[in-house]
Amino acid sequence: MTKQLILGLAIAELTLTGFGTAQPLDAMIEKELPALVETYKRLHAEPEISYFEEKTAAFIAQELRTLGFEVTERVGKYPNPARMCYGVVGVLKNGTGPTILVRTDLDALPMEEKTGLPYASKVKTRNEFGEEVYTMHACGHDIHMTSFLGTAKMLVQLKNRWRGTLVMIGQPAEERGAGAKAMLDDGLYDRFPKPDVALALHDNSALEAGKVGFCEGYALASVNSVDITVRGVGGHGAYPHTTKDPIVIASDIVLALQTIVSREISPLDPAVVTVGSIRGGTKHNIIPDEVHMQLTVRAYKEEVRKQILSAIRRIAEGIARAAGVPENRMPIVRVDEEEYTPSTYNDPALTRRLMTSLQKVLGKENVVTVDPVMGGEDFGRFGLNGKIPTCIFWLGAVDPAKIEQSRREGTPLPSLHSSQFAPLPEPTIRTGVKAMTSAVLELMKR
Repeated sequence: MTKQLILGLAIAELTLTGFGTAQPLDAMIEKELPALVETYKRLHAEPEISYFEEKTAAFIAQELRTLGFEVTERVGKYPNPARMCYGVVGVLKNGTGPTILVRTDLDALPMEEKTGLPYASKVKTRNEFGEEVYTMHACGHDIHMTSFLGTAKMLVQLKNRWRGTLVMIGQPAEERGAGAKAMLDDGLYDRFPKPDVALALHDNSALEAGKVGFCEGYALASVNSVDITVRGVGGHGAYPHTTKDPIVIASDIVLALQTIVSREISPLDPAVVTVGSIRGGTKHNIIPDEVHMQLTVRAYKEEVRKQILSAIRRIAEGIARAAGVPENRMPIVRVDEEEYTPSTYNDPALTRRLMTSLQKVLGKENVVTVDPVMGGEDFGRFGLNGKIPTCIFWLGAVDPAKIEQSRREGTPLPSLHSSQFAPLPEPTIRTGVKAMTSAVLELMKR
């Protein structure tokens, strides 16, 4: 064998397995980018809210099927049997090797878009209560789906570079914290290959397009929705001494709840207790019988979450007793378990491995360490409480010029869940596809 041939084979091997991977992948992505951007705009303009992702799921399923995946639709069971779960599972087997799960979420939010984009959503729909609502992809799930489909296409074209089983998951109802559990409850890991690793990405409204961010350990918080019904004894506003005013009691509860984080939880353990809604009464001169409160509770550690929930119940009942409310009229504290989302924990070793790999592909300056956030994300459920290593990383989605302007002028950027949130499509999708494809290749390389 000639020296020239040996050198050629060595270069070819390096291109397939090492630093040279970035160049051909770049060309492949650029070729597909116009179609991917059109896909993104279509998804953005046609959003569907949680529990109603029928057309979105069918589109994702058909795209995966066209690429050669074995696809199963409507995977998932909700506690409410009247709800249809639109989970999608695509499986592609390519020899002996690890099984890698890649997830995208499918659902949008019930809010009106105000970006003014030519492809902005104008969709109105009915929610599960029959109410008419606007619909918008204000959390970037359309970016996630587009990156997901681009990654699937790249990995199909690069089958000679990896070995194993690829499981692509289209997960519904992420915004309700219900979709991952529904799919697992429907036997996801019994009916389909159980992964060795689970991956996901999420766009970031404060990070420049072209960059990705990683966080080791706890990356997102657990989320509990809590409803409190404060019950009193109503009456005439002119005779408050004959009543047990639930508005006053609820006000005391709101203030006392603030001491849970400040005085009961260790300062080293992040936690949030937010009262997002308080409703009661109908008229100026009527003291009502009840006041309804809605809370969101956030924490990383499970023991902290449980401590907060216990404290909420104790404080609500204690203040009611102090106000003289009869025992049979104690506050009703209800924790909505269907919308509970556990904290998301990024396996440290897996996270470091992916960071190192992507630094070679994207450049060190484009792979950054970010702080954990108190937002929630039910992707963590796919890790089965630490039995399966998981990693979700952040995908920069903002025009760098707008970030610089924001820093210079001190004006905040539109956040996720804002009616003004609008990712910069091309560089965001390009980086999302490149990062996720490269991450899978790193874990499944020959």
